[in-house]
Amino acid sequence: MLKKLLSVFWLSLLFIPAAAEETDLERGLAIATEQKNRDRGWGDSESNMLMVLRTAQGRESVRRMRTLALEVEGDGDKSLTIFDEPLDVRGSAFLTHSHPTVEDDQWLYLPSVRRTRRIASRNKSGPFMASEFAYEDMTSFELEKFRFRYLGDEKCGELTCFVLEQIPVDTFSGYSKIIAWIDQEHYRVQRAEYFDRKDALLKTLTVEDYRLYLDQYWRPHKLTMHNQQTGKSTDLILESINFRTGRTAADFDVAALERAR
Repeated sequence: MLKKLLSVFWLSLLFIPAAAEETDLERGLAIATEQKNRDRGWGDSESNMLMVLRTAQGRESVRRMRTLALEVEGDGDKSLTIFDEPLDVRGSAFLTHSHPTVEDDQWLYLPSVRRTRRIASRNKSGPFMASEFAYEDMTSFELEKFRFRYLGDEKCGELTCFVLEQIPVDTFSGYSKIIAWIDQEHYRVQRAEYFDRKDALLKTLTVEDYRLYLDQYWRPHKLTMHNQQTGKSTDLILESINFRTGRTAADFDVAALERAR
């Protein structure tokens, strides 16, 4: 009898790590799902932004741009970014159709060559307009694009955050994993670490100056992506944003790239 009980005891120990792992996976998905659900229903938006490119030596160049966005029921969001300044990028436009389970559609229009170029999936890890943000960073957050794991709780400034590991499921992603710190009160990303395909730290994102819109939707007014391997960084600064402006899917077709002014 004692031998049998010991066998059951040791056998039960074998399943403890597996059960704990399943709990972390389930909790990770639950946190990400709540994060996604809290940002549903905003409809459409128009925003004015600055992009500040900074070299490792601290030299800066500034770009001014507008972004239109559309929430799509049952699919990922659509966005259209139009560059207004400086002169060498004026009229450049970038269109994204995000999708949860198939590859995203992305196009870049360059007025200097009067040509629209589709961004291939294998190039999604490339830099967006010479910034430290990649093309894949410019798509909407979709649950199906990642496998999630809850790693624990940590202080992040004055807040307490969930620490969440996100593993991209797309083999063309430039990241092996992303570690995100999400505040426990409003489920807003406070910072994130991006690891390259060799599992080395590539970039860190800091997110600041959240402001509340429509009594429900939080939007950060400053995002800084810092490349840990080159020393370069990019700021995205939100100057203004308006919601529910009446944008429709027709404003986000490929022809809209060349119409953008």
